[in-house]
Amino acid sequence: MWTYLFYCFWENSFFLVACCPSEKFVLYLLTINYIQMSKMLTAYCMKTKEKNVPMQDAVITKTARGGYMAQGHDGKGNKMTTMLGEATALEAVKNGVAKQAW
Repeated sequence: MWTYLFYCFWENSFFLVACCPSEKFVLYLLTINYIQMSKMLTAYCMKTKEKNVPMQDAVITKTARGGYMAQGHDGKGNKMTTMLGEATALEAVKNGVAKQAW
């Protein structure tokens, strides 16, 4: 029988842990990596009206006026586009979150 259920934050990851001290057994039920989520580009999905939807397969292009635009999809077949500042666009390319198309 599980006697303890608690949350733990260690090395930039968040764990939901269940443990049984009598059997000296620990079970990690859920692991969420905060670093990966913070590096992802997000956009507003016009079709589903959701905000901050993570963008997959993002490609960053430079507009004619010198701005940066990221295009990708949400994993459900819905295309998304968002405008980015120069610092965010270059950081996304550097981190491998998006591909550079200019």
